[in-house]
Amino acid sequence: LIQMVESGGGAVQAGGSLRLSCAVAGYPYDNYCMGWFRQAPGKEREGVAQIDSDDTTHYDDSVKGRFTVSRDNAENTLHLQMNNLKPEDRAMYYCAAALPKVGCYADLDRTELSYWGQGIQVTVSS
Repeated sequence: LIQMVESGGGAVQAGGSLRLSCAVAGYPYDNYCMGWFRQAPGKEREGVAQIDSDDTTHYDDSVKGRFTVSRDNAENTLHLQMNNLKPEDRAMYYCAAALPKVGCYADLDRTELSYWGQGIQVTVSS
């Protein structure tokens, strides 16, 4: 059974930082795309950042220069460092993983992701 558990969310003021982590268990592979999505109240889910097994990264334009995605294959962990947070970053954040050998697309919405975490709340106040 594959489990993906997010941690590190919370509430910060605009300009602050948070570091999200996603622990992956029960998935003995490392050659697959992983990524972060978010969904704000009343809005559709959107891709935030993705990272391939070779550490190639892709970001939504809204977070470029502020967010950094990274992965630790030895620890089966995905991270998202979020700096200079803005009120519009407020959302539920989800980590996701693709099947083995499935890579990321630069167009984040094209990547086929098969496994999802339960989500974690990020709140940014102005």
